[in-house]
Amino acid sequence: MQKGVYNRGAIIMLWITAAIWGFAFVAQRAGMEFIGPFTFNGIRFLLGSASLLPLIFWMKYKQKSPSAKQKNILKGGLLAGVVLFIGASLQQAGMVYTTAGKAGFITGFYVILVPLIGIFIGQHITRILWMGAFIALAGLYLLTIDGPFVLQYGDSLILLSAFFWAIHVQLINKLVDSHAALPLSAFQFAICGILSLTTAIIFETITLQTILQATWPLLYGGLMSVGIAYTMQVVAQQHVHPAYASIILSFETVFAVIGGWLLLNEILSLQNLAGCLLMLAGMVVVQVWGSRRRPIEK
Repeated sequence: MQKGVYNRGAIIMLWITAAIWGFAFVAQRAGMEFIGPFTFNGIRFLLGSASLLPLIFWMKYKQKSPSAKQKNILKGGLLAGVVLFIGASLQQAGMVYTTAGKAGFITGFYVILVPLIGIFIGQHITRILWMGAFIALAGLYLLTIDGPFVLQYGDSLILLSAFFWAIHVQLINKLVDSHAALPLSAFQFAICGILSLTTAIIFETITLQTILQATWPLLYGGLMSVGIAYTMQVVAQQHVHPAYASIILSFETVFAVIGGWLLLNEILSLQNLAGCLLMLAGMVVVQVWGSRRRPIEK
């Protein structure tokens, strides 16, 4: 299957995914006032998984006989769910020891790690994709970092999490060719949710009252960020090269900054705006220059 930069519907879905994930930072910040990070992740991923079940059963009823893609979903979903859990957990642990700005920038390194991993698994990575990725990373630096950049313990955990986010993007790229999108999404969410909630039971205090206080952030995080956005990522990556998908998805940081400005009255500086524009330039470079060449092959 050829995966390029032309499928307009898939690209729109990736943009919507980035926007939902970006504004989810606001919801997560609000939820963290009442419950711990593993409790939040556990509930929201299980809620996201459950939200897909009615649609899966309805599609299965209409199809009457399962397609080849619907079979053998357990192995792929288990693997994707474990990688998702490790990435989310390392990121949460790292944020205890570093600033949100540095965490956002270091997480964005998966923009470079995705094509780097792609080289080792036989993907064709053009110079245009590399150029767009590095321009986007430079924009991400301006967007998130104020002052000198020094890598510390928490930053190392975040960098390791970025490696697992990159693995997840590449893993989804492989799995969507042989697994149905909705069952794959629901199962990986369930695995991530169960692992997160198990960790929360061990390390955090969980009460019904605090969960109820975090109802609205959990609903957004579960239904929108997980149920809709992660599923759109899986569907869209059937048609878009993973390196280009990672550039678009990195815009979640831009939307997070915009969300903080609109909803939390956070300051949006000229440096932030310059970073946003530079990230946009990286995406435009790939979209415009890449469209003058043949599709980027998987």
